[in-house]
Amino acid sequence: MNVFGFLGLIRSIYGKKLPDLEKIQDKGLLAVKIAQHFALRIDFLDERVCRHLSRLYRQTRPLPAEDVTTLLNLYMDKNWFEEIRDLAPTPFASASIGQVHHARLNDGTRVIVKIIKKDFTKKFLRDLRSLRRLFRIVLFFYPKLQKVFDPMGILEHIEDYTIAELDLKNEIAGKETLEKLQNQYRDRYDLSRLCFPRFYPELSNENVLVAQLIEGETFDEMLDRGSLSYDSLLELFNIHGFYLFKPGIFHGDIHPGNILYDKKKNLFFVDTGALSRTSEKIRQGLFLFFKYLSAYDYAQCARTINGMADKSIEGVKFNRFKDKFLDLYKDFADRSVSEVSLTKKMMDTIKLGVHSGMEFEKGMFSIIKSLMYLDGMVLRCNPDAVLIKDMRPFIQGFEKIL
Repeated sequence: MNVFGFLGLIRSIYGKKLPDLEKIQDKGLLAVKIAQHFALRIDFLDERVCRHLSRLYRQTRPLPAEDVTTLLNLYMDKNWFEEIRDLAPTPFASASIGQVHHARLNDGTRVIVKIIKKDFTKKFLRDLRSLRRLFRIVLFFYPKLQKVFDPMGILEHIEDYTIAELDLKNEIAGKETLEKLQNQYRDRYDLSRLCFPRFYPELSNENVLVAQLIEGETFDEMLDRGSLSYDSLLELFNIHGFYLFKPGIFHGDIHPGNILYDKKKNLFFVDTGALSRTSEKIRQGLFLFFKYLSAYDYAQCARTINGMADKSIEGVKFNRFKDKFLDLYKDFADRSVSEVSLTKKMMDTIKLGVHSGMEFEKGMFSIIKSLMYLDGMVLRCNPDAVLIKDMRPFIQGFEKIL
């Protein structure tokens, strides 16, 4: 994807018609990842466009069956084929990088086999370099864009988690990290409903992953069908919030296709190849921000945001910021997610801080990305919910362990 390809992508996303998902895939992996990012931007894109783009998380173009056989022969030795049987030639799920097939082990255990579709890395990195050159030119003439929208930071985030996804061994490592933290805090915080699939490292490598088949549905499927309860989303916030606020290591791609309920109503995290991390200063500051926001104490919120900044402001500058902050949140109390987007308020808050002279670390984007996912899921599930008010009991629970 060159500069013209990027401009065409943006034009299609903001066009009058729904974006052509096939043409987006033709532009390459980077185009798909950028389009997936825009699928989260329910704060300023039409909801219909966001839902359409979100199909790229789970309905990308699969490989023909003969190509799958060719890939497996390239990736695995003959011993692997002696351990796997009944491999379905057609995938039951296909995403931007990999696709997933049903299979069985020799003992009859039902498993899934995830396969990297092809060698994306070289073209992906080449497209990234081209796009960075474009952004450097734009930023030269409009430097404030870097602080407000941070296109270079977003590209860096896309690069980090995409490169991590391209090595399936990272999925095993990510699961082990999150599971270790779950066990570490078992006696201090209830995470008993959270589960992870069993992996088979001896049958896996960077291109192929063999894992336990989870018989259940994704949150995405349940949201489409209207069967996901709002309480389930609050439970997800409780679990994800623990990882975000306490250890500061959390699932970096927590979109509704990566969360499953099995038949026993256990909640599974999958696709754990890209974990996000944030500093102690940010996670503690963010917790305090949500604590005061849930109590509608906006003056304390303003002070907390300033305290989170790498470069804070004082005196007249801060007083001006606080006045604008109070004006920004004057319509927030007791408003539903369909009336006021929490994600949009957070984005506007960071922009206001930057315009007022604050500077924030790059780790903020991964947090805001998580909020975009959660905000979008609530909007699809229960648009009349007052999310920040419903978060209060969980915030009180987090406070006990912080």
